[in-house]
Amino acid sequence: METSLQHRPIIHLDYPEKTMFQLVERAARQYPNEPAYEFYDRKTSYSRFLRRIERAARAFWSSGVRMGDAVTICMPNTPQALDCFYALNRIGAIANMVHPLSAQAEIADYLNISESRIILTVDLFYEKVEAALKAVRHPVTILTCRMQDELPFYLAPIYLLRKGKDYLRFPQPPHMLWSAFLKRGDAPAALPEPSFDPHRTAVILYSGGTTSLPKGICLSDLAFNACALQAREAIDEEFRTGLKMLSCMPLFHGFGLGINLHTVLIHGACCVLMPTFTSKSYASMLRRKKPNFIAGVPTIFEALLHMPQLDGLDMSFLLGMFCGGDSLSTPLKHKIDAFLKEHGATIQVREGYGLTECVTASCLTPKNEYREGSIGLPFPDTVYRIVRPGTAELLPPGQEGEIIIKGPSLMLGYLKQPEETAKTLRRLPDGDLWLYTGDLGVMDADGFVYFRQRLKRLIVTNGYNVYPAQLENVIDGFPEVAYSCVIGVKDPRRMQRVKAFIVPAEGAQPGEALKTRIMDQLSLRIAKYALPREIEFRTELPKTLVGKVAYRLLEEEEARKSA
Repeated sequence: METSLQHRPIIHLDYPEKTMFQLVERAARQYPNEPAYEFYDRKTSYSRFLRRIERAARAFWSSGVRMGDAVTICMPNTPQALDCFYALNRIGAIANMVHPLSAQAEIADYLNISESRIILTVDLFYEKVEAALKAVRHPVTILTCRMQDELPFYLAPIYLLRKGKDYLRFPQPPHMLWSAFLKRGDAPAALPEPSFDPHRTAVILYSGGTTSLPKGICLSDLAFNACALQAREAIDEEFRTGLKMLSCMPLFHGFGLGINLHTVLIHGACCVLMPTFTSKSYASMLRRKKPNFIAGVPTIFEALLHMPQLDGLDMSFLLGMFCGGDSLSTPLKHKIDAFLKEHGATIQVREGYGLTECVTASCLTPKNEYREGSIGLPFPDTVYRIVRPGTAELLPPGQEGEIIIKGPSLMLGYLKQPEETAKTLRRLPDGDLWLYTGDLGVMDADGFVYFRQRLKRLIVTNGYNVYPAQLENVIDGFPEVAYSCVIGVKDPRRMQRVKAFIVPAEGAQPGEALKTRIMDQLSLRIAKYALPREIEFRTELPKTLVGKVAYRLLEEEEARKSA
């Protein structure tokens, strides 16, 4: 039996040669009357979910979408987004997943790099998407969803009056409503049989590049299915009918799509869909829906501690709480565990670790064995090694090095970026393909992994990765700017917030007018969640011996301020 670096055996699972759609279809055949998802009190059974998927698949097929074609999904967690995702997988097309809060220029980049000719979005974001099409090199049709179409009868009119009426003028021809597009799926159409290919790109997720270019991460059916099956085994709690996951993490995020949704749906459980997060709505969902599983980033669980709506709530309904997307500090873990105990829950928060390059989590703290500071043990069929950074040299237990990973959930590569792919995916002398994470960590003698820090410059805010170089490229493009540096600053709500330091060019006048112009330009190029919360002008910034900005000194300076 293969073992990890130490003595702990690797559990081997069977991975069916099936597409993501086929595993959901299998669940629908087994549990036709069970709820697949719930959206604002409106439940959709697995059998109805399957019919919705088939209808959407026929609509795409009749519109000329074929195997290997990319369609962009720029949506929050709604029923239309789920239907579209699995419909595309049903016919072998590629789901190109985009954050709805992406900047206009970013959306154009995503459409160009994926060559998507169709984009699905919600009416709230229609104007931004339409404006983005001016920079797209090929024709694109916008399919527009309306939230009220999926709300219960008693909520739809309220939503329409409060928000929906503002968007009734959209879409404009030649674009069309999703509901109208679906009518193309009403006519009988012979769809192709689902075809499994472990080397075919099924999903593209995005991670900001270390330069101005986004990285499209190409993931297969095997990667998603393996991740879902591995997660089920590592969680060590049965995902079954009658159980519910509060699906708050978004489907354009590997954590949301891989764990909050696909893992749940292939095992016959129910996703309680949340399109947006607020403390009030999250507390309401916990109190009303009593989900058995919740998964999120540290900021969500930190917010739990300050929700008065949860006072007195018996949370014994929880079977699992899983934290990822950013490091969970030991003090915060202790606070969350104490909160759970005070509210009658018999569980502890469990931390995971992973990257979008392997879908999402690939390591999780065991159910009944916690070691302080550890991110746990690798998933089944997943092997972790600690090597001297950038090399294949294996380091002994307790010595810090770069975390590298192998397993069935690894990406196929970066879309149209072979050089970047070759840096990250490397075939070592053992003949296997390994993912170089760019993260430093340690493994103890029992195989427990400990995350230490990142090798690459990266800010994590609210669980989303922000790459400073992307912002600096935009800021430095202003003639009034000599140079800039963007860092992450400790924040009680977001864990980190983005701050920009700017040295004005000679003769330039720093002030609010320049800040406004810079922020206006950043808003066109950079996603809303990645924008600086603060801009500080300085006459100079600290430098390294080779003349680069010493960003770590700025980070240390800000850390002392918040201490």
